[in-house]
Amino acid sequence: MNIQLEKMKQKQECERRKRIAEEKHKEWVQKKREEERRERERKLTKEMAEKATRELEKMQLQEKAQEKYNEWLKKKRAEEAEKKKKEKEKEKEREAELQEKKARSEKIFKEWLHNARNKPRPVLCGYGFPRGKSTGLYYYTFVVT
Repeated sequence: MNIQLEKMKQKQECERRKRIAEEKHKEWVQKKREEERRERERKLTKEMAEKATRELEKMQLQEKAQEKYNEWLKKKRAEEAEKKKKEKEKEKEREAELQEKKARSEKIFKEWLHNARNKPRPVLCGYGFPRGKSTGLYYYTFVVT
């Protein structure tokens, strides 16, 4: 009976050890799964943070580009406005010059017209005599042979 008792005790001890080993294995598997889950969560969190950082940088870059474009557009419009203003000024100057030239021409024409009325008229058929009168006869005949 002792031997049977001894065998039974050994069997019970073996089963107890087996149960303990299974429990420890289950605990280890559970811990491993928990660690893997935490690792996945950490990686996911890290990826999300990196993605958010990239998106933020991209948005900042786009904002900066938009700001530079707006500054360039504003500068370009100012240049265009300045160019149009200069062209208008040149056009006004040309108009003023034309008006001045026209006024000068008109004045000179009126002076000429006034002076032309007061000038002595040439005598008709004067035949080259000064004031149509003969001052002396200067007539030479050339003989052609």
